[in-house]
Amino acid sequence: MTVSVNIRKTLGALTIDAWFECGGGVTALFGKSGAGKTSIVQILAGLMTPDNGRIAIDGTPVYDSATGLNVAPERRHVGYVFQDARLFPHMNVRRNLDYGARRNRDRAVSATGPGFDDVVDVLAIAPLLDRQPHLLSGGEKQRVALGRALLSAPRLLLMDEPLAALDAERKWEVLPFIDRIQRDFGTPIVYVSHSIEEILQIADTMVLIANGGVSAAGPVEEVLNRPDLLRAAGDGNAGSVIPVHVTGIDPAYGIATLSFAGGEFRVTAPDLAVGERLRIRVRARDVSLATERPQHVSVLNVFEGTVAGVSSAHGPQVDVSVDVGGTMIWSQITRKSLDDLSLQPGAKVFAMVKAVAIDRPAGPP
Repeated sequence: MTVSVNIRKTLGALTIDAWFECGGGVTALFGKSGAGKTSIVQILAGLMTPDNGRIAIDGTPVYDSATGLNVAPERRHVGYVFQDARLFPHMNVRRNLDYGARRNRDRAVSATGPGFDDVVDVLAIAPLLDRQPHLLSGGEKQRVALGRALLSAPRLLLMDEPLAALDAERKWEVLPFIDRIQRDFGTPIVYVSHSIEEILQIADTMVLIANGGVSAAGPVEEVLNRPDLLRAAGDGNAGSVIPVHVTGIDPAYGIATLSFAGGEFRVTAPDLAVGERLRIRVRARDVSLATERPQHVSVLNVFEGTVAGVSSAHGPQVDVSVDVGGTMIWSQITRKSLDDLSLQPGAKVFAMVKAVAIDRPAGPP
C-alpha cells in the first residue's frame, strides 16, 4: 500500500503545499499547532477539497485536479479517528462497532477486513460491549473508536491527534493498541501528532510539517536526528533517537541497561524486560561535553567519542554532533563553551547524559 500526496490549498494566511509518499506501517505527520497537519488529513479523507494537486491510494487516484476527479469521502474507503471518539451516545459499544462493520457490508463490493471478534480481542474491549459510551473512560472510548474504524475495512486509517484529550497515563494505555492493530491487521496509518513521545512509540515514517509545507520526510530515526529540521517544525527539544535493546535490569536500583552500537545506556526504567527492543530519545540540551574523562561524578552515562560536526548557525547556542561508535549523539552547548573547549570536527570528547534525563523508552523500533 502506497499513499501519494501532492496538494495545494490556501486557507487564509496559511498555504498548504504538501508533497510526500508513505507506504505501509505508521506514518506520522508532526509539527506545531497551526502548521497544517489536520488540514492535510482532512484533504486525504475528502472532507476538504484542495485547490489543485493529486492524491492516490495504492496507485488509484481519489483526487486529481487535472482530470476533475474528486471521489466522495464515503467512497474513498478511508477510516478516520478524531481527537474525540465521536461515539454514538444512544448506542452501546457493540452497536457502535457494528456500525463500522455495516459500512463495509453496505459497499457495492465488500472489502476484506478484520472480523468483529478479532478487533474486539486485539483492542481488549470484550468487557465493554454492553456499556454505553458515557460509562467509558477516555482511553476506552478511543479504543472503541479505533475498533469501529477498523471494522469498516479501510484501505487507510487516518488518526488526527487521537490521544490529545487524554492524560499521560491513558495515553500510554492506548498507544500499544495502536501499534498492535497495525502489526496484526496491516492497515496503513497516517497519524497526526505534536508529541515526539507518541511518534517514537508507534511510527515507522515521519513527515515534518511546517507552515503548511513538508520540511522533511523519511524514517523516524533519520528525521528526528536532525536538530535543524525539528526546530523548523517548531520543536525546541531536538535530540538523538537511538535504537537499543535491553541487556540487563538492576531491580535494587530500578536501573535498566540498554545496549546500542556505541555502548550501553543506564536509565531509570525498571518495568522493561531483558531482550526487549526499543527506541530512546536523548535531548541535546541534556548532553554535556568534556575533553577529559570525568571522575567521581553522579552521571551514569559517559561515552567517549569524536566531534563529527558543529552547527554554523549564529547565536549563543550551537549543536555539536558526537560520533560514539557509529551512533550520533547531539549536544546543545553555548558558543562560549565551544570556544573554551576548542571543539572542532575530529576532536576527542566525552559525552555525558544523566540516567534520569533520558526520555521514557518507547518501542519497538
